[in-house]
Amino acid sequence: MCGIAGAYYFNDKQVAQQDVLKKMCDTLVHRGPDAEGFFCEKNTSLGQRRLKIIDLEGGKQPMFNEDGQVAIVFNGEIYNFLELKQELTNKGHVFSNRSDTEAIIHAYEEWGEDSVRHLRGMFAYVIWDKRKKQLFMARDRIGKKPLYFYRDKEKFVFASEIKAILQHPDIDKEIDSCAVMDYFMLGYVPGEKSIFKNIRKLKAGHFGVINSQGVKIHEYWDIAFSPIVEAQDEAKEGILKELDEAVRVRLISDVPLGAFLSGGVDSSSVVAMMARSKKEAVVTNSVGFTENAYNELPYADEVAKLFKCDHHRYIVQPKALDILEKLSWHYDEPFADSSAVPTYYVSEMARQNVTVALSGDGGDENFAGYRRYGVEIKTNDARKMIPGFLRKTLILGLAGIYPKADWLPRIFRGKTTLKNLSKDFEHSFFNSMVYLNNDLDKVFFNKEFVSSLAGYSSYSVFEEYYEKAKHLDPVSKLQYVDMKTYLVDDILVKVDRASMAVSLEVRCPILDHKFMEYIASIKSGLKLRGSRGKYIFKDALKQILPDDIIYRTKQGFALPVKEWLRNEIKNYAYDVIFNDPFLKNYLNMENLKKMWNNHQNGISDHSSKIWNVLMFALWKKRFLE
Repeated sequence: MCGIAGAYYFNDKQVAQQDVLKKMCDTLVHRGPDAEGFFCEKNTSLGQRRLKIIDLEGGKQPMFNEDGQVAIVFNGEIYNFLELKQELTNKGHVFSNRSDTEAIIHAYEEWGEDSVRHLRGMFAYVIWDKRKKQLFMARDRIGKKPLYFYRDKEKFVFASEIKAILQHPDIDKEIDSCAVMDYFMLGYVPGEKSIFKNIRKLKAGHFGVINSQGVKIHEYWDIAFSPIVEAQDEAKEGILKELDEAVRVRLISDVPLGAFLSGGVDSSSVVAMMARSKKEAVVTNSVGFTENAYNELPYADEVAKLFKCDHHRYIVQPKALDILEKLSWHYDEPFADSSAVPTYYVSEMARQNVTVALSGDGGDENFAGYRRYGVEIKTNDARKMIPGFLRKTLILGLAGIYPKADWLPRIFRGKTTLKNLSKDFEHSFFNSMVYLNNDLDKVFFNKEFVSSLAGYSSYSVFEEYYEKAKHLDPVSKLQYVDMKTYLVDDILVKVDRASMAVSLEVRCPILDHKFMEYIASIKSGLKLRGSRGKYIFKDALKQILPDDIIYRTKQGFALPVKEWLRNEIKNYAYDVIFNDPFLKNYLNMENLKKMWNNHQNGISDHSSKIWNVLMFALWKKRFLE
């Protein structure tokens, strides 16, 4: 696991400077505290900070092929590198060390651009091909490892994190207004955008070629939902087989390895599979809260006891918010998922015991586990029963008398859900994902900012994927859109930045691309049964987990933001938000003050929106001041 950085100048008369490269890599020391390495040749530079995981002595980077014509800097882990080495050795390639990095080099020599399709793992890497005078960059299929780049007429600059790119002396730092809108709507900056207009992400499942002609980017993988597995017993057998394999290949490590354990079904299933494969006790790490509604520690303790784990636990106190400014630096962009706080703390605790941890991320996306899936499907079924010409008038009329509409089925009593009946399926799901709906966007932003966007809507982020999934059944369509947006740009960003902040590598078996491809072949009716998400996953796990863990009420890895904003961090949040004139460039501060007061007085719960603004203000403080 590493941090990588470098530059390429389109005019080969320009010279890459090692002092600039070192400054870039120095900002990534948390991603790789164990070693550093640099390569500079004419117009090209490659740099790396290394966290040693496999082949501790032989895996130094940048790494070269035998004749020095191919060089690589690599962040991630390749789980099938031993099989690749055998295959490539049979083809005549000669290996000089035990690292997975060298397998990528020889795969590139053998298969060129197609080599990325041979890799199983999480990765972001850049290869310098001296013969072709070009860079080749690639990012893993799901987007577990980040890769940002800046491009102008003169140069291409890349790094694992934005802060490293900003160390280059000639970077345009103009803010992307559309990205700001996306952030306030979604809580993260999605897709290929970043908060800076000229810094972009290489999207998950894509590779790029950079040479004197410019930059060309191509998609090499996409998840394909093809429901060919319909029998319940066959699906259960396949799930356990594929999960066991996905966990097993992630146990290769030359340093201590353990797991995150929340006590939920996803992380518990991973720990159960680890206990099957490991001779020694699995090292597990859990965090909880003093507020019982958010505390899952008793369930984690139960699972740890069941599998005789070496278990470690930590209580997150409100004082944990002392680290918010630190987190705003690690995330590079404004990031509003409050579970970044407990994720940081479980990572910090785990790092005291291990260098690698397996997590349960991905279960909800793979098996339709989010409550919103059931709500949207039922809403869509109800929508079909209402004639189109009556739908908007009737539903909005009901929403107007919402406080008295307790005669409606419980699932439709939420005002947002009721209004969603007047929208089409795609807009309804988008509305369920955003921080601002019910016309709040019209009073949340100032008019000048909205006018500057020239009609831009964050819905366009989802629209691209709705179109690609238009042939799918409704459940698969929602899963596909989630995988391409919320999963890659929220969940995986949260885990990567929080864990790498403390130099911890996190591996996600449930997001193994082969496991995901198998799950995508199971018919959606086995994933979402009525309003019960993860139906087939839970049924399969009965063989290895107790029912009280499998079927307990879902809590999620949430922070008690509502309570903390009214108590422990009230004054801190107020000072940060309302004493900074910068926010006036985007927000209607008068209306924001009303939202604050209504939240404090218990009239409304605006905690998610206030937290969103707080994290934006803290990002500005770290990156623009």
